[in-house]
Amino acid sequence: MSRAVIEIAEPVERVQAHAKDTAIRSIRATIVEAPTRRRHKLSNTEVTHQGYVLVRVLLDNGVTGIGEASTLGGPRWAEESVESIKAAVTNYLAPALLGQPALAFEAHALRMSKAATRNFAAKGAIESALLDAAGKTLGLPASALLGGAVRERMEVIWALASGDSGQEVEEAKEKLRRREHRQFKIKFGFNRPQADLKRLQALRAGLGDDVRLIVDVNQGWTEAECIRFMPALEELDVALIEQPVSALQLEAMARVAARTSIPLLVDEAAFTKEDIARAGAMGCGSVYSLKLVKSGGLFEMKRAAAVAAAHGFELYGGCLLESSIGAAAHLAAFATLPRLEWGTEHFGPRILVEDLVVNPIRFDEFEICAPDGPGLGVEVDEDKIRAFARKD
Repeated sequence: MSRAVIEIAEPVERVQAHAKDTAIRSIRATIVEAPTRRRHKLSNTEVTHQGYVLVRVLLDNGVTGIGEASTLGGPRWAEESVESIKAAVTNYLAPALLGQPALAFEAHALRMSKAATRNFAAKGAIESALLDAAGKTLGLPASALLGGAVRERMEVIWALASGDSGQEVEEAKEKLRRREHRQFKIKFGFNRPQADLKRLQALRAGLGDDVRLIVDVNQGWTEAECIRFMPALEELDVALIEQPVSALQLEAMARVAARTSIPLLVDEAAFTKEDIARAGAMGCGSVYSLKLVKSGGLFEMKRAAAVAAAHGFELYGGCLLESSIGAAAHLAAFATLPRLEWGTEHFGPRILVEDLVVNPIRFDEFEICAPDGPGLGVEVDEDKIRAFARKD
């Protein structure tokens, strides 16, 4: 080995040894409520403030990592709320990890699974914070610890969810003019199907035939409504339909998927790898939405992607209106996937009045750019955290 190689290798080995021996000293959780630029409506709720739990992991070497758990209007989209996430982190998950080696990621996941069932958002936030701390310690981006990036940029989708077609047309045109987004997801389910269809017709007429439109029903239709109204979505050249029926009705979703020429995006119907395999075997759709809140960790989300791909699903990078902190964690994993056919919808940082970091994630030419700094590659804005933190 040459002298130059030895000189490089020795510091690297020292850093790696130091990181391996570094233990988890503390884990703290803070509830944050950040205002959004406009109302964001879903079939069962709407939000004007986005709730997060920020998790800080402090290692014995003095390095702090940050992670984020996101919810939508409380325990409505899934069973977790910011209150339950904070309680799970503080009372069950943190005690299971304190004193453990920082880089033992798979062991951490096993310990957390024994400490609490499901609680996926809480677990995902902790693992993200650990990857952030480990990456900072080693001087590596989190994507390197997840297998290495194969892409740096991803096409990014914007959601239209105010319910006002005129406002939404102008919003979408401004995104196109600024070359920020050229694919739009339309939130359905908070109006009667006929009203939603009129809104979609106005959007198609206002934006033209070249713009790709995705419809997210958020479990808001029955199978009968799908049979009645999906032909109209086909006529409007909708590219993708997300979770049209209840997540509990897998058989109905499979029948709907068999009747329409539009691919169905499986979201709430499949959280775990076992859920994904069942949905794939039943033919519930042909695209799967990846979300940290469903997988409970970045490593597990990569395994979910592999199971989905093995069952013939194309992959879609889903979001839950994360800030740049949560988006950075997702992008670290998405950057390493061999396939990501539908890009991602991580527009969350841009729907906030003020992001939670000093260096917001960069959007450029219709794409979102994965941060390349150590760890998650973002720096928390402590003033914003203090301003938006819930006063308990």
